[in-house]
Amino acid sequence: MANAYANILVAVDFSDSDDQVLARATQVAAQRQARLTLLHVVEYMPMAYVDEIPPLESVGLNEALEQAAIDKLHALQDRLRPVEVDVRVETGIAKHEVVRVAEELAADLIVIGSHGRHGMQLLLGSTANGVLHLAGCDVLAVRVG
Repeated sequence: MANAYANILVAVDFSDSDDQVLARATQVAAQRQARLTLLHVVEYMPMAYVDEIPPLESVGLNEALEQAAIDKLHALQDRLRPVEVDVRVETGIAKHEVVRVAEELAADLIVIGSHGRHGMQLLLGSTANGVLHLAGCDVLAVRVG
């Protein structure tokens, strides 16, 4: 049987829970000799466009947020050495971008943190819950927090 998890996508949000998510992802990757890709989704999106063109200050803010995310991902990448880790930053709605990137990379496992929300918070939805329902591959939701 081929390696069940050879290509793992890890969604990180730069919160304190990333350590738990990364520990579990690197554990699975080591067991499976899998490739790891860290993904952060910048969720800032300008609200109003004039004639479908974003205002220049919005473009500048997006670029600043993306660069800050790249810098943080490179720091995580350095911490995980000697494990080989690729990094990606995307802008959009987190659950949709995680699923899209997983499909693009042909990931066979997505590792994501789950805060175990209940009641109204659950009804409003979470990124982990959205990914779980939209993904075409397995999802490991690591209980955090």
